[in-house]
Amino acid sequence: MSAMTAPLLRRVAALQRVGRPDRRLMARSAALPRTHADHALTVITRSADKARLWWVVAGALATRRGAPRRAALRGIGSIGFASLAASFVAKELLPRRRPAASAVPEHRSLARRPDSSSFPSGHAASAAAFVTGAFQESPSVGLALLPLAAAVAYSRVHTGVHWPSDIGAGAALGVAASLATR
Repeated sequence: MSAMTAPLLRRVAALQRVGRPDRRLMARSAALPRTHADHALTVITRSADKARLWWVVAGALATRRGAPRRAALRGIGSIGFASLAASFVAKELLPRRRPAASAVPEHRSLARRPDSSSFPSGHAASAAAFVTGAFQESPSVGLALLPLAAAVAYSRVHTGVHWPSDIGAGAALGVAASLATR
């Protein structure tokens, strides 16, 4: 085995270890019965495109003085940092194919599927960055927004455009980006 082959084999083995649980979790999500949540999660995932959802939340928070306004500013600043790291660094350095469109039921599939790298999830990075930034300024605001951020992150798996590990990596990147703003 050459010196170049060993690192490549280790990388392939690591990807396979991540791939098996990803496929299992994706299959579990796809097997969930059809509910009204399917449409709601599609709306949530689309509203979070280009961080529009978080801009609206920030606008609402900015109407209040003090900690909520600071939470909005730190959240948006955190998104800027996380988006740069996810979209222009990580996605370029660690390209990954998205799940096949057939991985989820047709009624959940997005009409326009993203064509960028699946890894990491920019939606999860933005959601985690905003909530972590908001939490740093106002823990009550951050905790109140946590379920929305979780819904945005899960919606990407539910609609079949990300693997679960993409979500985890995106969320970790978003938290780290936000903490770096301190």
